[in-house]
Amino acid sequence: MGEKKFAIIGCQHNHIEIFIEQMYELGYSCAGIFEEHDRTLAAGIAQKYEVPLVDDKLSLLGEDIEVIGCASINNEKIDVIELCEKYGKSVMVDKPAVVNKEGLARLKAIIERNQIKVGMLLTERFHPAIYTLKQYIDEGKLGELVHIGMRKPHKLNAASRPAWFFNKEQCGGILIDLLIHDYDLLRWFTGQEIKSSAGLVGKSVLPEYPTFYNTVNVQVELADGLLTQLYADWHTPPKSWTWGDGRIFVTGTKGFAELRLSGDPLLGSSTPIMLYASGEEEWSSVELIQPPATITADFLSYIEGEASLLTHEELIKASRAVLDADAAVPYVSNSSSKESELHA
Repeated sequence: MGEKKFAIIGCQHNHIEIFIEQMYELGYSCAGIFEEHDRTLAAGIAQKYEVPLVDDKLSLLGEDIEVIGCASINNEKIDVIELCEKYGKSVMVDKPAVVNKEGLARLKAIIERNQIKVGMLLTERFHPAIYTLKQYIDEGKLGELVHIGMRKPHKLNAASRPAWFFNKEQCGGILIDLLIHDYDLLRWFTGQEIKSSAGLVGKSVLPEYPTFYNTVNVQVELADGLLTQLYADWHTPPKSWTWGDGRIFVTGTKGFAELRLSGDPLLGSSTPIMLYASGEEEWSSVELIQPPATITADFLSYIEGEASLLTHEELIKASRAVLDADAAVPYVSNSSSKESELHA
């Protein structure tokens, strides 16, 4: 049997390194990287992994290539997915896979034709602390769920961001780009579908980028009536100890859990922490459970028709959830105190 190969078409975000490293761990080699826009990041990653930076993307779609990875500009990922379908190559894309309803319709059509498998780097299901929390929920250790809250602050580092990142048409914006993880986790934790979303997306910085908004706060109601809260911003200070102090809080009738996804600086640790307390168990940090596979191994299993944690159904429903929420939630600029016309 010959060497197993993959390739990268579209390299605009370093999230693609998750896929590259996990493919190497699974015994694959990278045939090359293609990027048609700014190639600064692509060139750095190509040098790091000692793979060629190619000028012809079709050269990476030959018979010897088994799987494609893609971290293109967000609104161009659907073009790469359609190209991969044309050449019969399953493809793993960075999130979000699509940024508008037209892209979702195109993605849904590809999935319905079922000629290739499409994956998305919804990596949080494979985070040990989040995976452990899911086991606690499933085992009933928290009882009936009463509330879920998630916080996702991020460093912006605006000077290092490409121009497309600040353009909502190309990027999708803070709600679609960041909260797609959270909407996916809400469905995964509860087994419930999303009923409605209400809240605000706010703008208070960078007037030179009129469609870039920097905060989002959304109340999400699930089908069974459970109320949840999602928050994200681009305001983690440059001198912060971490890129973003992500937290998840889950309250149930029997117990409470808090996830500190980047650890706790007061404990001198950057290792993720899950804290848990119930009527029977004292407040403590619990031992984390490792997921049975990486997200990339899970995707390869899905390609082979085996059981998978992330399926096409999960990809479509997470994408639809953030697009529906983005259409429902007003965009407000602090400078004018008026709702924007992004949804007009």
